[in-house]
Order: sequence, then C-alpha cells, then structure tokens
Amino acid sequence: MAASVQSLPRTGPIGQPDIGYTPNHEKYLARAKFRRESEHLATSLPPGFPSRLDSKLVWDGNTLAEEYDWNYHLSPGDLQEIDSALQHFKQLGKPLGFITQETFPLPNLHRTLRDISQEIHNGRGFKVIRGVPVAKYTREENIIIYAGISSHVAPIRGRQDHQHDGRPADVVLAHIKDLTAKVHASNIGAPAYTAEKQVFHTDAGDVIALFALGESLDGGQSYLSSSWKVYNELAATRPDLIRTLAEPWAFDEFGKGAKPFTLRPLLYHQPPTNSSPERLIIQYARRSFTGYWGLPRSSNIPPITEAQAEALDALHYTAEKYAVSLDFHQGDIQYANNLSIFHARAAFRDSEEKQRHLVRLWLRDEENAWATPSPLQDRWDRVYKEVTAEKSVFPLEPRIRSASKGDDKQNGRPLE
Repeated sequence: MAASVQSLPRTGPIGQPDIGYTPNHEKYLARAKFRRESEHLATSLPPGFPSRLDSKLVWDGNTLAEEYDWNYHLSPGDLQEIDSALQHFKQLGKPLGFITQETFPLPNLHRTLRDISQEIHNGRGFKVIRGVPVAKYTREENIIIYAGISSHVAPIRGRQDHQHDGRPADVVLAHIKDLTAKVHASNIGAPAYTAEKQVFHTDAGDVIALFALGESLDGGQSYLSSSWKVYNELAATRPDLIRTLAEPWAFDEFGKGAKPFTLRPLLYHQPPTNSSPERLIIQYARRSFTGYWGLPRSSNIPPITEAQAEALDALHYTAEKYAVSLDFHQGDIQYANNLSIFHARAAFRDSEEKQRHLVRLWLRDEENAWATPSPLQDRWDRVYKEVTAEKSVFPLEPRIRSASKGDDKQNGRPLE
C-alpha cells in the first residue's frame, strides 16, 4: 500500500458519533442498547409506510438459490452473435459513445436481454450473465462487448464523471480496481480503489452493471441483498429506525459541490398507482456520513445523530444477514436494480498474475424505469441528463473519479 491509512488526519464536525466507514458490531450493539434504555423510541412507522412489503424483490439470500437461478450462461450461439456484433460495430468506425442496440445488433439474444431487464425491474432485481471470453479480446473490444450487451438490457448510459484529462466530458465507464500501490492514500476517497471490504450500499442511478475483466488471487466475493427484506425486518422490530431513514440526512459533498452538503432522506415510499405497484427506494453510501481515507467527513457540516449512526449499522448488518454471495468470475456481467438492491464486496488480495478488475456502467431503461423521487431528481440529472454520444468517454485504464478523489493537500502529495 502506498501509505498508511492510519497516518491520515481524522477530522469531522463537532458532535459526530463514534462511527467509521467499517462497521463495528460491538459498538453497534452498545449504541442500540443505550438508545433503547435511555430514549423513548417511536413505535409507529412514518405515515403511509407499509408494515410489510410482499414482492419478488423481498428475498432471503440464504435460501434464494432454491427458488431462483440468477445465472444466464452465454451459449456458443450467443458468443458467435456477440462476436459478429463486435465486428459490425468496429467496421462502422464510430466512437464507443455510439454503441446502441442498432450498432451492436443481437437479433436472437436481444429477447433474452430484454427479459433480464424485466427481471431487474420487476422480478428479483438482479441477474448475472456468465461466460464472456475476456482473454480472446483486447481491452477496448471487451468494453465494446460490455456496452453492447448492456445496451439491450438498459439502453441509457449515465455520467460517472464530468471531466477527462482536464476537459469536460461525459465519462460513462468507471474502473473498480485496487490502486493503492500507485496512488497515495490521501488521494483515495472511496473503497472502490482499495482492496478493503466494501460495506453494503447503493450507487447512483437505476441499474448498476459490473463486468469482471479480472479476478483476485483470493477474496473479493460480491454480495447482494434485498433492501425490501431489510425494510420488512426493521419495520417489524425497529420502526423508529425506519422513521430515521425517512427523515432528511446531511449528505457530505466533500467540497466538490455547489453546497457543502445536501439534505435528503435515505428512504422513499411510493404508493401504488394505476401503472405501477407500491415501491420502496433507498439510496445511500455509508462514506457520505463517515468519510473514507482521503475524504474524511467535512468539519463544516452538521454531524450525523446517534439515531442515524445506529440506522447505518442496522442497514449494513441486516443486509449482511440476508445477503447472497455471487460466484463472480472473469467474463461475468452483473446487473442489479440500484433502487432496491444493496451491494457489497469482501476484502481481497491480488497477485502479479491475478488482479481483481471490474468496469462499471450506470444504466437506465425508460421502458421499465421506476419513477424517480423528487429529492433525487437533481442527482439523477447529474447522471443522465444531456449525456451525448459525441462527448461520451470510456477510459481504457483505471483512474479515480473526481467525486472519489481524496484531498491530496492533506499530505502535500501529488495524485499519481
């Protein structure tokens, strides 16, 4: 590792609870016990919130395999069709931003991929496509294949960064890789660029896609968990925490936004309508409230409360309790409903020969898309609004996103 994380200064607002990015189970139990004994906790849910959700999106990862096969194994015919689509797109001579269902045609596989979109939005919320022969292709060809297949699942690609090489751009692809051997710890503000455990969270956008270009020597298991299952347990046992999650929280912008922080809930309830069922949406990343490495919690914003600290731990440990572990290997593509599914990652260890390397897309399918809660609209606009094919960039090499880049001024070290 380039630098000891312990050497980074620990800052934060006055009154911030004793909570870090990595959950501590003993502290969680002690905080919960203290609050139950010292506070008058609410015993009812927020108005309109259901006591229980019943849906295919409510599942227990410990038994899910008994009722649902989340794998789709690409057949020899599928692989031939994908290779033909790759050659077709390359012959067009267009930039990668122009990858669409039309420029990457999959006449037979298309129906299967549309069914996967249905499963993501209206079924169990996730699917894994297995068997892309990564070693057969160049880095750029693998990314073309990834974007091409994904265009049939959810055609709209979201912006993950607003600049590339110092110029305005719609960066629509991000690399998830341990960069600690090359980048100083003070420059890293998100666990995506380390080999550490990544706790349960959501990203931005409707659908998150992850493609494994490489796998680690050991560890790095990918976990998913139903947020609706988590909701049902907390609604039954700790309705006060549901109230806490549905109230506004101070999301740290880490000095990168127009304001130092943004106020919005983590949890949103959508009553049923004539065109859509009752839904629950949760959007959060723990580091927005605890900080991480080179991006500690800002000192000029409100601290989180003890109730919020407990709620963060309750989300993680309940999600962990009901999680499913995916046997994620090189050549696999994971698609998950980012509005209802938490994802996490185990710590891992790379070697010179075997290195965990994922590439990520944030996607949207207008045909199956859920309604966006109004407090999230600005965030969604930053991801999806006015992304153009001409300005779209697919970096071929790993780099840290602007939003996840730590404050290098802490240690006076340049970003490498």
